Amino acid sequence: MLLSTFLMALREVRRNTMRSLLTMLGVVIGVAAVIALMTIGEGATAKVRQNIGALGNNLLMISPGADRRVVNTGQSGKPFDESDVQAITRELAGIEHVAPTQSRPLQVIAGSRNWRTTVTGTTADYLVARSFKVARGSGVEQALSTPRAVCVLGATPARELFGTQNPLGQSVRVGRLSCEVIAVLESKGAGGMGGDNDDLVLMPLRTFQQRIAGNRDVTMIYATAREGRSTAGLKRQVEELFRERRRVRPGEQNDFSVRDMQEIIDTVSSTVGMLTALLGAVAAVSLLVGGIGIMNIMLVSVTERTREIGTRLAIGALGSDVLLQFLIEAVTLSSLGGVIGMVVGLLGAAGICAALGFPFLVSGQMVLLAFAFSAGVGVLFGYLPARKAAHFNPIEALRHE
Repeated sequence: MLLSTFLMALREVRRNTMRSLLTMLGVVIGVAAVIALMTIGEGATAKVRQNIGALGNNLLMISPGADRRVVNTGQSGKPFDESDVQAITRELAGIEHVAPTQSRPLQVIAGSRNWRTTVTGTTADYLVARSFKVARGSGVEQALSTPRAVCVLGATPARELFGTQNPLGQSVRVGRLSCEVIAVLESKGAGGMGGDNDDLVLMPLRTFQQRIAGNRDVTMIYATAREGRSTAGLKRQVEELFRERRRVRPGEQNDFSVRDMQEIIDTVSSTVGMLTALLGAVAAVSLLVGGIGIMNIMLVSVTERTREIGTRLAIGALGSDVLLQFLIEAVTLSSLGGVIGMVVGLLGAAGICAALGFPFLVSGQMVLLAFAFSAGVGVLFGYLPARKAAHFNPIEALRHE
């Protein structure tokens, strides 16, 4: 019974092909828009997490000065020093790597080429904390632990200063200091906020302090948590330690800030996810518009086929049979529209993700939900025309011209 009713519904769809396609158009657009937006949103979220995660895993960034996200005091706070770095290592067992840094934007010159980049004085732990790997060169850990005039180039300065040549062993001038290139870092690509993770030059912290900065200040400390330790808990411990060391009284605002990279990743991902869900909900409205179109066409179909309905009722068909027939026709239209919409949406999302450099991540649950919603639209908006057809008086229907 159901099979014959379904075949009859397909026959009616084929008999008015153009009208059926136009009827399905609203559902096609709605399903395609929902799937495309949600898929692109998933890809964007993954890309953001990847880019921000490139700064380092399980990472805390400690800097002097109040956190301006909380209060804007206009004060930068006194810089850290070597004793602060030693205090973290000595008193916080959950910290694995600690990398003190001091940075400045400087002109780096090699022969006739020059490039303005961020030059950072640091220690060997910086490579681990920031998840950098050495592409070419060796002995970097030992070199960054001594006050030698050596430097490590990021991928961007290496390309801009030396092109396709091998920079190892070459001499570059950083500000007024001449130093030897001992290594080149692997490329990490764009940063989470649109910056270039590869646009940097590293050198030993002591060399930077003595021969470039002229002071012993530490302007940023990168600290990584040990495996299995919560960065949120370590953040509180770091704050307690520095409030005590910097003599911040109870109730006073910190004159330093501690940022948790995992917290930043979760916040940004949550924001992108909420925007994606909002756009998906807006796109789903077009499914309702498509449902109204199905209802209108089904009402027209019921009027056109009044005599057919009257004939079926006169020869013994029940009202429930007629109701089921028109419901199946409505569901068939919306389901076909849903299938076409899924294909269009996935193809569109794949193209946009490829163009924007996002990973193409398809949620099977989301695709099935969109299809189920489109079928539900057919039931919801097809019921009224089907009910109208089921309640026809056979005699009046047979008299209809």
